[in-house]
Amino acid sequence: MLVSRQNAVTQWRKLLQFKDLGLDNRLLKTVKHFDFKQATEIQQQAIPVAIAGKDLLASSKTGSGKTLAFVLPMLHKSLKSKAFSAKDPRGVILAPTRELAKQVYGELRTMLSGLSYDATLIVGGENFNDQVKALRRNPKFIVATPGRLADHLEHRSLFLDGLETLILDEADRMLDLGFAPELLRIHRAAKHRRRQTLMFSATLDHADVNDIALKMLNAPKRIAIGVANAEHKDITQKFYLCDHLDHKEALLERVLDEANYKQLIIFTATRVDTERLTEKLNAAKLKAVALSGNLNQNQRNTIMSQFERGVFKILVTTDVASRGLDIANVTHVINFDMPKHTEEYVHRVGRTGRAGNKGDAISLVGPKDWDSFKRVEAYLQQDLSFSEFADLKGKFKGIKPRKPSVVKGKAQSSKKPKAQGHKQDKKPAKRDKSFYQNVAVGDDVFVPRKKKTPPSEPQE
Repeated sequence: MLVSRQNAVTQWRKLLQFKDLGLDNRLLKTVKHFDFKQATEIQQQAIPVAIAGKDLLASSKTGSGKTLAFVLPMLHKSLKSKAFSAKDPRGVILAPTRELAKQVYGELRTMLSGLSYDATLIVGGENFNDQVKALRRNPKFIVATPGRLADHLEHRSLFLDGLETLILDEADRMLDLGFAPELLRIHRAAKHRRRQTLMFSATLDHADVNDIALKMLNAPKRIAIGVANAEHKDITQKFYLCDHLDHKEALLERVLDEANYKQLIIFTATRVDTERLTEKLNAAKLKAVALSGNLNQNQRNTIMSQFERGVFKILVTTDVASRGLDIANVTHVINFDMPKHTEEYVHRVGRTGRAGNKGDAISLVGPKDWDSFKRVEAYLQQDLSFSEFADLKGKFKGIKPRKPSVVKGKAQSSKKPKAQGHKQDKKPAKRDKSFYQNVAVGDDVFVPRKKKTPPSEPQE
């Protein structure tokens, strides 16, 4: 009976649409206009909780539709209640990177169409004074990166005394990037009992996320949709072993020749590799463009806009684009280098297979990538196998873990050997205390010598 009831609840949730979530009719018209019908699981569970005014700590896998899960209740609250302040923003959304902030800002603007609200984007790398002018127009909603927003608070070009909703998107990533002081600075600037805080993270098993949640959230409702390391059914993962850089580039060339891709993202470890590979791809008459952290914001915006419009088929980038990039035509992701941080693998491959589409994720694993590969394997809790091309087989077969040395059938002691140069403590030798005719003969007996008195001079 219990199992059948759970199945019924699960089936009911699958059939929920946005109109069943209690949203304002003005928002439902916009949702309908953009052909959003059935709500995703994170939207079904998060939106009613947020509409009820409760703080929220939620996690869901990438591509699950969590942006609408916090944008819609924030706008619903603004439509249904009076503003706390005429000048201060009603909602602030924080994102860890400029790319993700721009992506969220785009979705917010979409939902604001038809409403009399305005929004602004405040991120690093853009003109500070222009942002001050935008803030003086008192936008009702702000999408920002934590560092730049904290700078505006410091310069008193922004006040958050009347903030109604504070949203942290990818909170784990913000903390990994060292934004905890800025988050607490923003929290103190808007610290009042009526503020609602919605925190989204790729995982709730993150010590720093839970620590900052205790400081910023008030009795939050916890929602976890799936797990971050769950297998993505819409993404096919393949791994190829590589001997060295030339072998890796040869495998990349073969993959590109055989892959039937619409658009493709290649992730590298360094921005030098992004530029080098882009030159090689363009020399082969493949439309490729490089994106890395050394570009200014205008350059990055131009590149992302061109890639989204299909001007380029291949984007070669570092982890700067591993989060926040939502392009339906990205059918393939290639890890030319394995990521240093395990969670970034999930976010990288999550750039494909979005919104129900199928995707392929291909990883090239060389000797330098082996440790990262094993960490990914442990994180995904899967036994990952390797594919190969018959004419491009390599000699590298992985690195076997070191075994403890064995001496005479017994494992060598785990005790650290004493450092050289230090004498080991020895027991004092037993002294010979024998006597012969009441004279000690076993040891040299110290007998003080009597001082000789100088002879007296003869008297005259």
